[in-house]
Amino acid sequence: MTPRDLATETTSALDANRGRSLLTVLGIVIGIAAVIAMTSLIGGVRNSLVGELGLDAARRVSIYAPYGLTKSNIDTLEQTIPEYEFIAGGASTATDVTTDKGSIYMQISGGDNDYLTATGIKPARGRTWTADEESRGAQVCIVTPDVMRQLFGNPEADFAGKTIKIQNSSYTIVGVTSQSSMTSMGDGSGFAWVPLKCVQARLGADSSALHEVVGFAKEGVDMNALVEKTKAQVARIQHIADEDIEDMIYVYSMKESIEALDNFMNSFALIAGSIASISLLVGGIGIMNMMLTNVTERIREIGLRRALGATRTDITAQFLAESIAISLAGGIIGIIAGYAGSWALAWIASSTGLVAEIGGSGSAMLVPAISLSAVGFATGVCVFIGLVFGYYPARRAARLDPVEALRYQ
Repeated sequence: MTPRDLATETTSALDANRGRSLLTVLGIVIGIAAVIAMTSLIGGVRNSLVGELGLDAARRVSIYAPYGLTKSNIDTLEQTIPEYEFIAGGASTATDVTTDKGSIYMQISGGDNDYLTATGIKPARGRTWTADEESRGAQVCIVTPDVMRQLFGNPEADFAGKTIKIQNSSYTIVGVTSQSSMTSMGDGSGFAWVPLKCVQARLGADSSALHEVVGFAKEGVDMNALVEKTKAQVARIQHIADEDIEDMIYVYSMKESIEALDNFMNSFALIAGSIASISLLVGGIGIMNMMLTNVTERIREIGLRRALGATRTDITAQFLAESIAISLAGGIIGIIAGYAGSWALAWIASSTGLVAEIGGSGSAMLVPAISLSAVGFATGVCVFIGLVFGYYPARRAARLDPVEALRYQ
């Protein structure tokens, strides 16, 4: 039997049982769509969370010393650990912030532009402060959308020319971040950043030592080795005994957090995909059931084909082709449905605030991550299901005795 003849016979057989074929295809569609939609949605959530951390988050190292670090200490670290592109320090305080429309209690953090870069703070609208504003400790600030929402009624409000009062002094808003959920305080009241000199001189932050020190590693650096090297150097600077380093000095890289997030999301995707795959198993059983029914209904046809010279291989190929055709048809429709479903789920997750609740961006639409590997996997699964669940009915058809098959009523 030529491939063309096989394709013609397969199409004719499926068309003869159109209703049954469509219902069987539906089982595969549901399974594939569920797998694609769930894995794509979880991938989108992961990308949203990592995106909130910043593209260079894996190069970030947070350094906590028991007494803080002075500017001189930070300079020493930069000189003795060349693996860092730079190290920056910050200071923070908490106070009331007011406008004519209201007041909220929030945290104010100070740092230079290196500090903003290292911590992943980048305005989605507006700018950071200039070098001149930084050097003189100008009263400018960057705020989160939570601040705009609570003080101006709308997170997307135009901030041009707007000011807020911090300890009775006016601060001009120069930028608004997109990181409302990840950088806000527990009560959702928001967060603001000002130049380091400003928070130290005007807002009462400790000016003798910096307790929020962040390093930005060079590309390609072994982050685990860098963490250990940093711990040892901080211990030397502060004369901390070796046996006390682990208890008194806390140094960690965001790479560890990102890897932990990846492991969690991959595990979650595996669990969700496994649950969704149960429907694929049900779809495969549906294919086997349909093909067994087809064999029973077409016994005389099989006998006639055998009598006209068809081999057992030809009969096996015919029924396997029908099974694979059903699986592939279901797979193609399922991939399309899964793609549409992932966008629908993403819209629901974004509009209901679910993404913000788990730490993603509260102001942007969640974008599902649909990978080619997932599509390829789905296609492979379809072919596999067609082969596995179609093989037994196909072999059963091929083993029928031609004479007995022709006598079958």
